[in-house]
Amino acid sequence: MSVAKSASLTLEEFLKLPETKPASIYIDGEISQKPMPKTRHSRLQAKLINGINEVTEERQIAYAFPELRCTFGGRSIVPDVAVIRWQQIEFNDNGEPVDDVLIAPNWTIEILSPDQSSNRVTSNILHCLKYGCQLGWLIDTDDRSVLVFQPHQQPEFCHKADRLAVLDGIDLELTVEQVFGWLKMKAE
Repeated sequence: MSVAKSASLTLEEFLKLPETKPASIYIDGEISQKPMPKTRHSRLQAKLINGINEVTEERQIAYAFPELRCTFGGRSIVPDVAVIRWQQIEFNDNGEPVDDVLIAPNWTIEILSPDQSSNRVTSNILHCLKYGCQLGWLIDTDDRSVLVFQPHQQPEFCHKADRLAVLDGIDLELTVEQVFGWLKMKAE
């Protein structure tokens, strides 16, 4: 992850810059670029988004967005998956979601990439919780584990058959084994 220190760049100035691929994030005057996702990361991200939206979209409970820029609390971050409750999604007159999200997601999911700092990614999850997020997951594909973060609680280390907490109101039951089982694409 490349980091450029720019003490003179404000959040407002950062938001006027053109978007980059992969996305850049803004934290405490620093701009850093997220690492480009690799295959396992992309597969888990897609499966999580599809699984969540399958049980939430039709009933208008929530929606899982991939790589959605969320700007709040002096930061502009791009979680791997940002789940926002339906009533908190702002829509325009055409019934389409507005582009600028100025709230913390209700559920933030980060999939750790090999060249990412787990502390920096955890910092983003904690920032989300500080500003109203109800649930955060940090998925470690190498360790086959998930750290679950909830407000005012110690993080919970989950692995193997442990059941994962999901956002209240979402009818989805997942274990860590099921999540990592999505990585398998070829029969033995």
